[in-house]
Amino acid sequence: MSVLRSRPVLRWLVPATAAVAVIGGGAAIGTFAAEAEPSLPPRTAAQLLVDLQTSRLEGLSGTVVQRADLGLPPLLGLAGGNDATTLLTGTHTLRVWYSGPERQRVALLDTLGERDVVRNGRDLWTWQSRSNTASHRTLGDDAAEKRAPEAGTNLPATPQEAADLALGAINPSTEVSVGRSATVAGRDAYELVLQPRDRDSLVHQLRIAIDARQHVPLRFEVLAKGSDQPAFEVAFTQVDYRRPDADQFTFNPPPGVTVKEESAERSAAGKPEHAAPTGDPKVRAVGSGWTTVLVARVDGALGGKPADAKPAGDAPDVSKLLGGLPAVSGDWGSGRLLTGKLFSVLLTDDGRVLAGAVTPERLYQVARG
Repeated sequence: MSVLRSRPVLRWLVPATAAVAVIGGGAAIGTFAAEAEPSLPPRTAAQLLVDLQTSRLEGLSGTVVQRADLGLPPLLGLAGGNDATTLLTGTHTLRVWYSGPERQRVALLDTLGERDVVRNGRDLWTWQSRSNTASHRTLGDDAAEKRAPEAGTNLPATPQEAADLALGAINPSTEVSVGRSATVAGRDAYELVLQPRDRDSLVHQLRIAIDARQHVPLRFEVLAKGSDQPAFEVAFTQVDYRRPDADQFTFNPPPGVTVKEESAERSAAGKPEHAAPTGDPKVRAVGSGWTTVLVARVDGALGGKPADAKPAGDAPDVSKLLGGLPAVSGDWGSGRLLTGKLFSVLLTDDGRVLAGAVTPERLYQVARG
């Protein structure tokens, strides 16, 4: 179980409505600017984990940069700006403000405009400058409503969010160690390194830089096997631990904005007991830890479309996307395979989708079962 699961600190900070729009599609990723390695008193991995668990953050503001180079094949360029693919490449800049569990704000900045999520008590606002539209929701009293707003994407927007997900994977299949100290956003930091022991995992290492004084994650990097450069990294480039002014969390709709009022839906008896990590009961998880594979059945979604059918709006032509993937087959059946540096996706001809941060062989093993 994640040592941060009980802490609300920055776990809400994920862009709303799949908000991470691409700034530079397909750009190669490099590491953030290197600084001199600081001299810090030695600390063990266990001590760093306790630091993360016991830190108390009253306030924070700063700039976060997220970069990704997951090795997507060129055929996904057919999607042309579709959020489902642009989330997985390029560089994204966010401004974040935090003043306790009920006052938070995140602003995604890109060349085409700005998208904001603002929570102030029970008021939750989202705004997009490009369309000048906003939505407002009054949060309910139940636990689900008090959680941070969902983003529409599983990509973490801050080092804290990424660290929370990574630390949840710590178990006997993970080697935990201390890396080199670093300077991140002008702050001295320790480095906690998580390394999967399972050879079926495509992840080589996760590296979390932890503020030596505040014990807050400042940088999170994921390295794929066979590479010494991060395939995904998110880091503060500037951070201030003073509590932001209250007016940072007051949303004033700009002139001419169209505001949509949304009703708060109270949770029912809870999620199904055996729901997958995605929360979708139609998706099941096979295995655990680093080699977990998600399996979904999508009969009719991968084929059977009339030859003259055209995708609606800006949606990608699925038949072209699938046709550009390499065909694979085995004693499990046949289908198409999509691979990147950190993930593999198998789309079988019998209507299944299997995905995970694992080798294709692991997907074939699950498909066989």
